[in-house]
Amino acid sequence: MEASFLSAVVLPIALAIIMLGMGLSLVPEDFQRVKKYPKAVSIGLISQLVFLPMIGFVIAKVVPMQPAIAMGLMIVALCPGGVSSNIITFLAKGDVALSVTLTAFSSVITVFTIPVLGNLAYQHFIGQTAAIALPIGATIVQIFLMTLLPIGLGMGVRQIFPEMARRLEKVTSSLAVALLAAIILVLIIREWNRIPGFILQVGVGVVLLNTISMLVGFYVSKLFNLNSPQQICIAIEVGIQNGTLAIAITAGLLNNPEMAIPAAIYSLFMNVTGLIAISYGRKLAATKSLQQPLESKV
Repeated sequence: MEASFLSAVVLPIALAIIMLGMGLSLVPEDFQRVKKYPKAVSIGLISQLVFLPMIGFVIAKVVPMQPAIAMGLMIVALCPGGVSSNIITFLAKGDVALSVTLTAFSSVITVFTIPVLGNLAYQHFIGQTAAIALPIGATIVQIFLMTLLPIGLGMGVRQIFPEMARRLEKVTSSLAVALLAAIILVLIIREWNRIPGFILQVGVGVVLLNTISMLVGFYVSKLFNLNSPQQICIAIEVGIQNGTLAIAITAGLLNNPEMAIPAAIYSLFMNVTGLIAISYGRKLAATKSLQQPLESKV
């Protein structure tokens, strides 16, 4: 598969399909939940859009890694929550409504924050004299076409043809997983000889970014006295990133496959911590359900 075909065709199509699937699962009420629990939404978005990039920057500076790898890690930290966070939150007995709201809002907001913060990160790690830059205006337009437009189209179909939307959601989910797997496989094949070195650099950074961000999301939520399902939800939402968007930006917009390596490895590793979150959330929910009958008898 040619690199240009991968970055120019496959990546945007894969991301658009994923975003279309997300749109098919959303209704306008999902964006109105901020009125019902503004504190939880605010804490979730601040953890996602402020704390996560800060954590990513510190890790990229402290852990020894090539500039392209550091930039790739930063792009992961700048991306919104992944659509799989909603499924993982559901399985972990977290607040699914809050998860959907945070995914929706972060997907909209990062259309504008990724180009600005990404440009600053690019200048810092790559240098202003680099041949490739991240043009803010063009990047906003491209991210809009790959994310917000498919989401809006999906929501429109959901409103007008609800039955069709339910059927299409299953198809788009399966197709998106297959395309993402194909993209990661192609990246691995192309960089096979250099992967051991990349893993040594990226592995530590990815593990630190994923685990620290999830712990920060969890304990910040706990600090502000959010309930357990909301704590679980925010921890997952901060840790489960939109890896496909990160790959599309690095391998597509920036045309640098090396920068896409952190996103590819992160997309794999976050499923491990996702399973841990599911196990913890279900045990916590079971403990709470056992405590309630005991408390009612006292």
